[in-house]
Amino acid sequence: MQTNQFKFLIIFVGLFMLSACSSTQLVAPPVKLLQINSFESHTLESPEEIFTLSDSLKQQLKSHLKSKQSTQTLAHNILSFLLKNGDDSLSYQSGATLTASQTFKNLNANCLSLSILAYSLADYLGIKARFNKVHIPEYWALNNGFNLLTGHINLSIDTAIEPSNQSVFIYQGKKRLIIDFDPNSRQARFKTTPISKNTITAMFYNNKGAIALVNKQYDLAYNYFSHAVKADPNFSAGWGNLGVLFRQLNYLTEAEKAYTHAILLNQNNNTAQGNLAVLYQLTGRSELGTDILKKLHIKRQNNPYYHVSLGNTEFEQSNFALALAHYKKTYSLAPSLHESHFGQASVYFKWGNTQKAIYHLEQAGKKADFLHDKKRYESKLNVLHSLTAKL
Repeated sequence: MQTNQFKFLIIFVGLFMLSACSSTQLVAPPVKLLQINSFESHTLESPEEIFTLSDSLKQQLKSHLKSKQSTQTLAHNILSFLLKNGDDSLSYQSGATLTASQTFKNLNANCLSLSILAYSLADYLGIKARFNKVHIPEYWALNNGFNLLTGHINLSIDTAIEPSNQSVFIYQGKKRLIIDFDPNSRQARFKTTPISKNTITAMFYNNKGAIALVNKQYDLAYNYFSHAVKADPNFSAGWGNLGVLFRQLNYLTEAEKAYTHAILLNQNNNTAQGNLAVLYQLTGRSELGTDILKKLHIKRQNNPYYHVSLGNTEFEQSNFALALAHYKKTYSLAPSLHESHFGQASVYFKWGNTQKAIYHLEQAGKKADFLHDKKRYESKLNVLHSLTAKL
């Protein structure tokens, strides 16, 4: 499923994408997939509601900012405003997709929600801002048996500024102020491309649909995915996720149409290709499916996150030796990733080797970027140290 995570060669039961890229080519959408009457209708957030600031938020913003400030000062003050009213770390949670007003009440949302809030604040102040898709490597996370493919966006404001404090998530771009809520993408400076507000709206609905699908709320998921591709008909991930939903409900013909359309929109939608391959295998076309999966496997060999995902899959199936091999491969490709150390720690703990488990947990904590990850590893370390002391 495409949203933010994965489970490729093995289960593929649900690869969906939270924030995927969208193509500009014109392809007639299979509109009949959006007109299936067997799904109960739900009232969703309107596009306007997604970006609307509450009256109380506007009042707080007015009292925080002074009038007649330069664009760059106002832009900095947006971040200052967020930091003043929330968590200093602004560490986000990948599962929380919220409207602008909801995000203000809970700043520990995901990068999409935080970027929507920052955009809405800028728009309210009359600052020209735009969304950008950040071209990060494929990265997945396991959620209730589904692999979610994670995407990333940031926000840019057209203004030249002086270099700023990195701790508040601002860095100097080419005559633009870049607001980015992920330290990994800031450090690597991945390529970005502008995306429209309609695409962001589609991503919002897509994320909400992915979580509904994980929770087996199929009618709600259908409503969200349908709204996603209506907001941006060229949003490949939304069509791919419709396919995942149809596959879950055994609507195999509809699933194939949705996957195929997603791939027509974006030839690099590997998730849709992988899910289509599994569908081929389920419907007596094993050779076609196996060929696609082999090509994807080769394509992903140099992606460290791919090996994390394969390691997680093997770990879930208690194939600990195979899991460890993938985690070590991850480390060889990208020694700075904390996920490889956490994976190794998990395997060694299962094997009863607490010394190595502690070592890798310590390394994971040192390499983690977000405070919530550091706290999670610290908590696990405390438990291991306690067990060791008792022994």
